[in-house]
Amino acid sequence: MVVFEREVRVSAPLSEVWAFHSTSDGLVALTPDWMHLRVEETRGPDDDPNPEVLETGSIIISTARPFGVGPRQRWVSEIVERQFDEDEGNAVFRDVMRDGPFPKWEHTHRFRADGDDATIVHDRVEYELPGGPFGRAVGPVGFLGMEPVFRYRHQRTKALLEG
Repeated sequence: MVVFEREVRVSAPLSEVWAFHSTSDGLVALTPDWMHLRVEETRGPDDDPNPEVLETGSIIISTARPFGVGPRQRWVSEIVERQFDEDEGNAVFRDVMRDGPFPKWEHTHRFRADGDDATIVHDRVEYELPGGPFGRAVGPVGFLGMEPVFRYRHQRTKALLEG
């Protein structure tokens, strides 16, 4: 798999940054408008609809229509890990695409306190592009599509949490 990584420092406490990233509303707020994202359904680990917090085992079903072109793409993600340790000043959650446009997609979100009033947000995505051998061959240039999305995510995180 190919790996894409990016991080940003946010002038907001770890607990606030963590809470913001723990809901489907945070996902929508951090997705560029040109992706035309819709969260169609969320289910908690006990299969309850619309959980307040996305815990380990939660499922998010969304659709996107990048640039408004073509049919909507279905994306089913599962939160497979979620840990918050305020005493240690770090947190992590990881989601894995169970169904969608990529043969493989695993996104690890790491948060580390940087003093009392700032947080380092680190995104790591391990992915494989569609297209079999061709997709694997061009996978390393996938960062061309990832970089603007994650730049936007990080700018929005700062704008929404630092204000």
